Amino acid sequence: MLPLHGDGGADWRPVSPALARVRRVSTSAVLLPVALALGVAAALLWPWLAVGSALVVVIWAWLMWLIGVQVRAMSWAELPEELAIRRGRMWRRLVTVPYGRIQYVDLSSGPYMRRAGLAEITVNTASPASSGTICGLPADVAEELRVRLAARGEAQRAGL
Repeated sequence: MLPLHGDGGADWRPVSPALARVRRVSTSAVLLPVALALGVAAALLWPWLAVGSALVVVIWAWLMWLIGVQVRAMSWAELPEELAIRRGRMWRRLVTVPYGRIQYVDLSSGPYMRRAGLAEITVNTASPASSGTICGLPADVAEELRVRLAARGEAQRAGL
C-alpha cells in the first residue's frame, strides 16, 4: 500500500510550480472583473454592493494562497506495476492506475498552460474511478510520459 504522505520508497515527482501561476491568472481573470463591476455598481447605484466587492476580493486573496498550497501537494510516481498520482493536504487523495488497465492517454494544454509551457496528462481506463490526471507537467515531460504510459499499457495488456 502506498502512503499518502512520505515517499514510501517511490520516486515522487512534483508538478511544475508554474501551474500555480497559471491557476492564479485564471482565477484572477474571473474574480477581479467581478469585484471591479461590483465596486463600480456600488459607486453608481447602491453603496451596499461594496460589501459584495470586498467579499469577492477576500475570496480572491484566499484562493491565491490556497492555489499555491494545492499545487505543492501534487506529485506523481511511476512504479513497477502502476502509475501513482497523489494530491491534497487536508483531504488527501491517492490514485493508482495499473499499467495493464490503461486504455488510452490524453495530452491536453489550454491557452494559459501552453503559454507557460505546461500540459496535462489524463490516463483513461475502463473504470472512471481508476482513471487519473496529472496537471502541470512541462510539455516535453508530458509528451515523453504519454508515450511511455501508452507503451507500458500496451505491453501489460498484451501479457493478459
